[in-house]
Amino acid sequence: MSSSTVRDLQRDLENKANDLGKIQKDIGKNHQLRKKYTIQLGENELVLKELDLLEEDANVYKLIGPVLVKQDLAEANANVRKRIEYISAELKRLDAILQDMEEKQNNKRETIMKLQQRLQTIQAGKAKA
Repeated sequence: MSSSTVRDLQRDLENKANDLGKIQKDIGKNHQLRKKYTIQLGENELVLKELDLLEEDANVYKLIGPVLVKQDLAEANANVRKRIEYISAELKRLDAILQDMEEKQNNKRETIMKLQQRLQTIQAGKAKA
């Protein structure tokens, strides 16, 4: 095989390795985002438990900027439930994206391994010649 074929294979291998690096970086970002949402979900579930402990006529305040604003208990409950719903949906979405990225990562790894094997075979053949 010609040296241009080897160069092409090496270039292809380099491109695939760069693609793999990008996918791994995206997976890392996904994990960070999942962690953030998981923490928020836990916090909101805790708030919901606290709200459930309150009496109907209890005063509930919401922090808006630097000001505490009185809020209806039912409204506060509904807001927290909506937030939990949203965060749960985001976590499911992130899980699906993560699964897809991990699949792509595995495919890239396989492709890279095959390219490396081809390259080694070619180079071993040249060494014998």
